Amino acid sequence: RRPIQACYHCRCLSGGRHPHGAAAFQDMNSEIFRSPPLHLARRSLVAALAAAPLSGALAQFRVEVSGVGLTQLPIALVPFRGEEGAPQKISAIVRADLERSGRFRGVDTAGQAMDESTRPDLSTWRQRAADALAGGSITRLPDGRYDVRFRLWDVVRGQDLGGQGYVLPQADLRLAAHKIADYIYEKLTGEQGVFSTRLAYVTKTGSRHTLWVADSDGENAQAALASPEPIISPSWSPNGAQLAYVSFEARKPVIYVHDVASGRRRLLANFRGSNSAPAWSPDGRSLAVTLSRDGGSQLYLISASGGEPRRLTQSQSIDTEPVFSPDGASIYFVSDRGGAPQIYR
Repeated sequence: RRPIQACYHCRCLSGGRHPHGAAAFQDMNSEIFRSPPLHLARRSLVAALAAAPLSGALAQFRVEVSGVGLTQLPIALVPFRGEEGAPQKISAIVRADLERSGRFRGVDTAGQAMDESTRPDLSTWRQRAADALAGGSITRLPDGRYDVRFRLWDVVRGQDLGGQGYVLPQADLRLAAHKIADYIYEKLTGEQGVFSTRLAYVTKTGSRHTLWVADSDGENAQAALASPEPIISPSWSPNGAQLAYVSFEARKPVIYVHDVASGRRRLLANFRGSNSAPAWSPDGRSLAVTLSRDGGSQLYLISASGGEPRRLTQSQSIDTEPVFSPDGASIYFVSDRGGAPQIYR
């Protein structure tokens, strides 16, 4: 294991140009360093891809969840009627979502057929040791869109737990499957599902850095930005419509905000010195950022539409990596004012 040198101020790996000097680097042994903040809930397991040089094509990454077999809920997901001729196998995507959460395991559905209108014989599924059952259909409409419907059953209690329907273009079929998985997850666990959310991550191939946006399972990845200079610290807005990130294309850290739907971006912070570590407020109206415009790196609050920032901290140390509390009343951050990086509020 070779020591990794990284700047805890802006997350850059050492080497080449660096605005914060050698003093900002620390040796980090056997540690993943300064990856973007990931909020891990009991309901999900998030795999982060490191922005490291890759040789050849991007490798597929698979997460195996183990050690939870006794608490997994057995669910039968019958193939959706009509999905054999559809561009996406809805039931397979739903099954993969639920199994990847670690809270569910699939039950064999061989020889069974049903859709959202079927009144199933639940005794058959009890014999197969299923606690829950779901089935549905997918139909291509004359205008090219698809009608996706499903229904969920509680096999143990013999209850119809409802269902939903979506009419959407072909490009959104995977999203429909993720929404179905969210519905099932919430109905059976009482917790909100996260399968229809998205991931943002950065890869580096040769000298090319790319910011990607993908489904929660890593599929359907689309490039949001490509640059010969590093891209770091992607941060989602609360409504998921925008991404703030730091780009070095101006030969120094500059913060941009990217509109995911349109692909347009706007400059948020390009003040003298370093502009880094953007973090959205819970209401999406402002961001906490780290700026060195007045000398040392300090925390500032800036409107999501830009403008003059307001300084939040007054210290002679490096204050960085802000994160808002859920109610927006506090900000947690990293500072070396105690002699080494520690967390403050």
